Amino acid sequence: MGTSRLVMRIVSASVVIAEHAGSIIRHIASEGKLGILEKGVNDLQTEADRRAQRFITASLSKRFSKIHIIGEETLTPLEQVADNWLELGFAEDILAKNCPQNLLSTKEEDVVIWVDPLDGTAEYAYGFLDHVTVLIGVAIRGKPIAGVIHQPYYNYKVPGAILGRTVWGVVGLGAFGMEKYSIHSDKRIVTTSRLRRSKTNTEAIEALKPDDVIYAGGCGHKTMLVIEGAASAYVYGNPGCKKWDTCAPEAVLRSLGGQMTDLHGNKFQYHKDVQRENTGGVLATVSNHKWCLSRIPQCVKDVLPTEG
Repeated sequence: MGTSRLVMRIVSASVVIAEHAGSIIRHIASEGKLGILEKGVNDLQTEADRRAQRFITASLSKRFSKIHIIGEETLTPLEQVADNWLELGFAEDILAKNCPQNLLSTKEEDVVIWVDPLDGTAEYAYGFLDHVTVLIGVAIRGKPIAGVIHQPYYNYKVPGAILGRTVWGVVGLGAFGMEKYSIHSDKRIVTTSRLRRSKTNTEAIEALKPDDVIYAGGCGHKTMLVIEGAASAYVYGNPGCKKWDTCAPEAVLRSLGGQMTDLHGNKFQYHKDVQRENTGGVLATVSNHKWCLSRIPQCVKDVLPTEG
């Protein structure tokens, strides 16, 4: 482990941390004590969000003291977290993989980690459990280079199946933990937000002339629908999606050759001082990004500001 490169150590640690966070999320749900707070319209926070974020950030900080970690939830700091509550292990199979050449010289000070401890909180609260993900995204000099997407309830409707799945990727290395990408239908299928609908979102989707639309929760879940071929594009024609929503999914998508941008075609930036909101919406695809962008109406772009 001592000779493993920093990026692979961070990803290896993040995988086991995300899986442990998934266990926390399932445990709190099984107790039925969600502790729901309303942060805004269709914007909830639960005890699972709070506890999972504290666990993730404390576990990462313990091992990588100089990295900058940004989490979704605004929490009162804990003076001290006991080591026996943290996850300090590594996924050895990930440590054994070669780090991409361009990432070999990475230092902790170069790294910003974006954490969404429970992506799809509203879905979690209302029982759409397969929409829930834990997201840990790794950015270097503003670019998403690695991501972990843990699905704590993957296969929960299948009797006897192993519960949960972790997908991870490093740009330049590839993505792991899932079936290879394939188109499962000749139809053009778009996935978009289950709750946050608007005129601009509808116009953006209709411009792609989809055969079907999948309304779903969670950026991580919708990106996985694209990665695995259940949808050809993820379209979000609203401001409001945040960097902790997109960093990990974008990194995994890019590790497969896909793209994620705003609806103007601008790439997202993940510097520690960047604005948190992706004001220009979201478009995620594996293979048809340029075509999708060309279809987005100017009237949609006019009401979605670019970053900055």
